[in-house]
Amino acid sequence: MAAEQTTPTGPLAGLKVLDIATIIAAPFAAALMADYGAEVLKVELPGTGDGARDFPPFKDGKSLWWKVINRNKSFATLDLRVEEGADLFRRLVAEHDVLIENFRPGTLDRWGLSREELWRINPSLVILRVTGFGQDGPYSRRPGFARIFEAMGGLTYLTGDPQGEPMHSGYPLGDAIGGLFGATSILAALFAVKNDPLRRGEEIDLSLTEATLKLLEFLPIEYDQTGEVRERAGNANLYSAPAAVFATNDGRWVSLSGSTNAVFARNCRAIGRPEMAEDPRFATNSERLKYTHELNQAFADYFASVPLDEALAAFEEAGGTLAPVYAIDQIYRDPQMRARDAITRVADDDFDVVRMQNVVPRFTTRRARHRRAAGALGRDTDQVLTGLGLSEEEIARLRAARVV
Repeated sequence: MAAEQTTPTGPLAGLKVLDIATIIAAPFAAALMADYGAEVLKVELPGTGDGARDFPPFKDGKSLWWKVINRNKSFATLDLRVEEGADLFRRLVAEHDVLIENFRPGTLDRWGLSREELWRINPSLVILRVTGFGQDGPYSRRPGFARIFEAMGGLTYLTGDPQGEPMHSGYPLGDAIGGLFGATSILAALFAVKNDPLRRGEEIDLSLTEATLKLLEFLPIEYDQTGEVRERAGNANLYSAPAAVFATNDGRWVSLSGSTNAVFARNCRAIGRPEMAEDPRFATNSERLKYTHELNQAFADYFASVPLDEALAAFEEAGGTLAPVYAIDQIYRDPQMRARDAITRVADDDFDVVRMQNVVPRFTTRRARHRRAAGALGRDTDQVLTGLGLSEEEIARLRAARVV
């Protein structure tokens, strides 16, 4: 079994985060904080827990996705909707630096846990509120999922073949995008609180639709200044040529890129066509974009004539920019990934050891490590409540009353 790291390590060691969010985006943000050393306590509703516990893929009835998205956390159950549960939650808020939630706007207020109440308990608390559309506006009460954010944030419209339907990716990118914005916004708020003489807390209003749109940086300014509505381009690259996904003659796929003149010349040498780099039509990237189809066809002809390994070797020798399009089994075998321990072994309650992506990025001085995969509902409830000073009898009574 992989050795379980019981003590958090990393640059956020000592930070305490309270995660009462569900599904993917907000828990993703909390998991990143845990990756970097924060002590994250995930609080779920007794009996049912987070709906992500029922997300495929499964092994022996256990969600494997759950084990990754809530890694490195502790788990307690608490019903915030009842008075005793809300009172215990207030005591937890007093001990934590950050609160992460993704309820619909006004939900915590109805439970007597408004922003003002939370700051009365802990004036320096950073509160991350994650919703589909934000805390205000005509859509603020709407539920949201990744495909909603991606569709309304502009990402789906840009994805897919020009003659085909708009497409979503095989992973909920809108959730991951939101999680990244959530984690970075928490760090920004913590910096401000640290430097505030009054140590005043912060409330963060994260709209996952706006986060998706934000990722597409050129889209609004292009429409504003040119009136152009950007359309789908498939695997074509609209800012560099040649660049596309190509098939090799052994049924594999490669992705070609490179916008600088020097890289273009090396790519041409790799396919045995160095004269193309001397063609005045292809002197600059902006000029090459006028001949995208011709250039892509030249590279497509080359790749169709050679197997993957031969193409990769030729580009390696020439210093070109070519990548194999990997499936997950190929990622596991890749020597760079193996050398970097990009997929690492992590202790797990159910399967002893599971493998998942390592912490990204690496920290040289304050190295961060995974401690364990996500665990069972309420695994650490007794420990958490004991830490609040409750006796075994009190905990048993709360459990019988389904408060925990």
